[in-house]
Amino acid sequence: MAGNKLSPRQKMINLMYLVFIAMLALTMSKKVLTSFGRVFEDLKVQVQLTNKKNADQLAVLGQKAQEQAKKYGQMYQDAQALNQATLDFEKYMDNFEKELLIKSKQLTPADKNKPIDFSKIDYETLDKGFVLDDIFFKGEGYTKKGQEFLDKINNFRKTLIDYAKKYNNTEAIKRIERRFDTKDKKVKGSVYKWLYYNFEDFPLIASLTNMARLEANAAESTNEILSSMLQGKLISDVSMKNYQALVLLDKSAFFPTEHVTGKVVLGRYDQSLQFEKAKINDQEVPEDKMQNGQVLIDIPAGNPGDKTLSGMLEFKEGDSIVQLPFEYKYSVIPMPNSAVISADKMNVVYKGVKNPLSISVPGIPDNKVKVSAPAQLRKVKSGKYELDVSNYRGRTIDINVSWVLPNGQRKSDKKTFRVKNIPRPVGTILGSDGYVKLPKRNIQIGTIGAALPDFDFDVKVIVTSFDFKAPGQPTIRVNGTRLNQRAINALRKVKRGQTVQIINIKARLAGSSIKLQKVTPIIIEIQ
Repeated sequence: MAGNKLSPRQKMINLMYLVFIAMLALTMSKKVLTSFGRVFEDLKVQVQLTNKKNADQLAVLGQKAQEQAKKYGQMYQDAQALNQATLDFEKYMDNFEKELLIKSKQLTPADKNKPIDFSKIDYETLDKGFVLDDIFFKGEGYTKKGQEFLDKINNFRKTLIDYAKKYNNTEAIKRIERRFDTKDKKVKGSVYKWLYYNFEDFPLIASLTNMARLEANAAESTNEILSSMLQGKLISDVSMKNYQALVLLDKSAFFPTEHVTGKVVLGRYDQSLQFEKAKINDQEVPEDKMQNGQVLIDIPAGNPGDKTLSGMLEFKEGDSIVQLPFEYKYSVIPMPNSAVISADKMNVVYKGVKNPLSISVPGIPDNKVKVSAPAQLRKVKSGKYELDVSNYRGRTIDINVSWVLPNGQRKSDKKTFRVKNIPRPVGTILGSDGYVKLPKRNIQIGTIGAALPDFDFDVKVIVTSFDFKAPGQPTIRVNGTRLNQRAINALRKVKRGQTVQIINIKARLAGSSIKLQKVTPIIIEIQ
């Protein structure tokens, strides 16, 4: 077509076609600018609505903090600081938007301190980006204003993430990092700085919409964190981790012929709860006795007999006062005159092991009880001791106990225990002892051990050597716990029905220097 000579009429038709395309493109461009303007308006309205939600959440937290300062006080302070940081960020963006609209003759300087009047703005004229480009960019770098704008976003992102981390909102952190991502952008092998990528040469209305989007993201991110603050605390309050199993017996003392009756219930314990008032046995509890969500009881026990502890707790919930009555029955017993001492395993203590003892005096606190013995005695925990008589030479040992009564009077008692050596170990193969029937293969791979049957202590006996005796062959000494090659060769010559013997088993007690008695042998019939 280009090679042919066109008539004047055809040239005119082609020219009109080009003008038509240009006019259509211009019309489409104006419509796009107007669409950006509508989005800009919607985002600004969204910011206002979300800020209202945030203010409502702050009011709820403020009321909670007023009711329970210890529980919600710090959370309310954090919420206020976060919300103020968000409002400051939005104000910065809003002022920047007004500044751009004033430079573009859409608003006047008198409009700077007023909400944006969208009816004054002609979005179709905001198609040039040089107004913002002159403010942000200088050569290939940023102007002071451009760097300030970028720093505002980065600092605000860090503030949001810090609060989200403090209140364990991992999902919000991911969204915040995405919404306020200012890292360089890589497109088709080229790298662009974030500010250039998002604002350079864009129509001004597109840049204004981008700023409004940052405002909306700020308000929405703050709303998510504020929601997680209160929701997280409420979830924590009702979490089963804050409950304790409470045993409520029908009475605190029973006779041997009676059944123990009562119930087990769940009770919630909250260290941050503050009571308005508490009474025990018609006496108001001082403030210093109400702490960490507890009312401390400190009253005289009185004479022996059945007692009742009753009272009432008051705390504020909303605009009302909640009252919770309670009652508990207990018994006061006479002062003890003797100690209770018992061996946890048996009425004997053994050399070479840690003998557990339970020692207590009924009605006397553990810290008022002193225990001594002429051997190594170690306290494990309240009322629990370990006695080591490995180096003790006597055949009996006395455990001495002394305590102080509440009136200051000292008492003492003792109990005598027999001291014995560890029983004679028995030899084992594959866990069996005495007379055993096994095939040669099992004997060859089996482990020779030693055990202490019917010995109620968790001790380990280690075999170091033994003798292997096969019929008609010399006795073979074996070091370790399995047959050596000489013993295996001797075993191969033994016929089915004949017996071999594991004798002179040498063993020691793990972790002790105590010498064990001679280990009983093992007789094995070949199958």
